[in-house]
Amino acid sequence: MLTSAQEPVIAATTPVVAEHIEAIAKRFYPLMFARYPEVKTLFNAAHQQSGGQPRALAGAVVAYVQLRHDPARLDEVLGIIVDKHVSLGIRPEHYPIVGECLMAAIGEVLGEAVTAEVADAWSALYDELAGLLIEKEARRYREFAAQPGGWDGTREFRIVAKRPESAVITSFELAPVDGGAVAAHRPGQYIGLKLAIDGETVHRHYSLSVAPNGRTYRISIKREEGGQVSRHFHDRLAVGDTLELLPPAGHLTLAEGDAPVMLISGGVGQTPMLPLARQALAEGRRVVYLHAARDGAVRAFADELADLHKAYPALLRVISVYSQPRAEDVPDHVGRVDADLLSKYVPHAAHCYTVGPADFMRCVDAALGALGVEAARRHHEFFGPAEPLADVA
Repeated sequence: MLTSAQEPVIAATTPVVAEHIEAIAKRFYPLMFARYPEVKTLFNAAHQQSGGQPRALAGAVVAYVQLRHDPARLDEVLGIIVDKHVSLGIRPEHYPIVGECLMAAIGEVLGEAVTAEVADAWSALYDELAGLLIEKEARRYREFAAQPGGWDGTREFRIVAKRPESAVITSFELAPVDGGAVAAHRPGQYIGLKLAIDGETVHRHYSLSVAPNGRTYRISIKREEGGQVSRHFHDRLAVGDTLELLPPAGHLTLAEGDAPVMLISGGVGQTPMLPLARQALAEGRRVVYLHAARDGAVRAFADELADLHKAYPALLRVISVYSQPRAEDVPDHVGRVDADLLSKYVPHAAHCYTVGPADFMRCVDAALGALGVEAARRHHEFFGPAEPLADVA
């Protein structure tokens, strides 16, 4: 907790820190990995190289300073961070490491501007933020462990089915090794996993692509040529292999009520959309399911969607958009998803959910805004570090 004397110090120095926050974040990660190499496994190397992870950290620090005295908005921002941390198994002992290295990075970037008074104030600010996150994460861990089929920490699961969904996407059905029940997740959420690849521990999280059933989870993974973990799943893991799972997390969940739902996905982004669609349809809500893919060969879950349409013919409309269709493909539209295309399908007063590559989400979000869909009815989820859609380049 900041003292009354430290509050004006933070107010006076925030503009300087904000101006240099990306440089601070970029220095922070190499410094932390050099001092504490054991935490490197918690981070995706690709997100480090792309700058996504440093930008996410920078955005979180600046957002906290700006929203400290706005509890409702702060709770929303911290909730997204808590989701990511829960899917990685972040614990209280990790926070002193981050605090030490963050202050060291601030000192290196800002130099003599970081007086003892400034350093003490920013250390106190970090401790305040860390305390809030630790409290929220501890509550989430306790609540999940208390659920039927829940657990604390990691739990070992076995691959019980491996099924190709398209030329590039494969589903993996996972059942607990101990044979016990599986805690329910909220449709739209993702799950963290921990596995060893060539003696190295790695963490990832993947959307859960089926509705909760109490017995298994399912993840559906696109094979990326440069993706260490996705290639490991596709090329090396088989039925019978095991991995460890952490609790489900994520905020891309269905808004309450009876409003129509529009689900807009690109590529493998449709994985959380399937359980969202099933939930909305089971509640009697109208669903427009629009999916964009390169062609029919890489489009996944076509049969599953066809079966869903047979079950709910009056409520579900499925639209396919292919950017480069093959001769045998018969999509509903050819080209890109833009405002003109969306205007044909967005139901009045619908809640719209978008998942896919960052550039795809940025374009769709802008198009929805241009069509008059207010921000409160536009929802999205990032596969990697969260960033404001307007800031994604």
